[in-house]
Amino acid sequence: MSTNNIVIFGETGAGKSSVINLMAGEKRAKTSPDMERCTMHWQDHLIAFNECNYKVFDTVGLEEPQLSIKEYLKIIENAYNLITKLNQEGGIDLLLFCVRAGRFTAAIKNNYRLFYEWLCEEKVPIILVLTGLEREQNMEGWWTKYKGTFDRYKIIVNDHACITAANGLEGRQQELYEDSRRLVCGLVIKHTRDRQEVARKRDEGSFMRFIRKLRELLPGKPKKKDVVTVLTKRCGLPREAAIEFANQIRQESKSPT
Repeated sequence: MSTNNIVIFGETGAGKSSVINLMAGEKRAKTSPDMERCTMHWQDHLIAFNECNYKVFDTVGLEEPQLSIKEYLKIIENAYNLITKLNQEGGIDLLLFCVRAGRFTAAIKNNYRLFYEWLCEEKVPIILVLTGLEREQNMEGWWTKYKGTFDRYKIIVNDHACITAANGLEGRQQELYEDSRRLVCGLVIKHTRDRQEVARKRDEGSFMRFIRKLRELLPGKPKKKDVVTVLTKRCGLPREAAIEFANQIRQESKSPT
């Protein structure tokens, strides 16, 4: 039985670990944000449903404005290393983008751009998972009401799920939890099934693709200051982190391939 690779991302508190536990049908991932910030590294969890295996990679996202410059760079480095690792091992089948409903921040847009636009080059199916809706009378109604906000920020996804990942509640809220599990698992099956026969491995280093992505966005050969501008405006990095990352990009681009 083959294994599908899923990367789950979003800012701290969006419910990434809870969504993993929701899909697994039991507690697999620790939900402590302190542990997440402490390691600054992804955690992987092997889960199975519908006679399929899924390896879910729980990542640390960009935050506003809690992170130091070193933390920003470490998160970007770890995200890049994870995507590169998975590309070398067969590819990424699906992105799960976790957002806590009612809390739209700059970090939401920045994480979307970092993982989907930049690192995955908009080539991987992405599902927006909206959490924290257990108090809503109609969870799907939240999306109808607020979809325009995501449209304004040009956050385009293949599908979405309005859910609750809060387990252990009573009555109707526990029923909503079970409904949420069926919904998320169903979307995962739907968007990974058709990719099983697709060749997903890239034929060259993703970092050099990242360099070319910058060159596509900028006219001519990008200068350091232009790279810094893109990283600050498109990825939302603090200027100091963008400068240091731009230096790394220039060094990498000068290295022999």
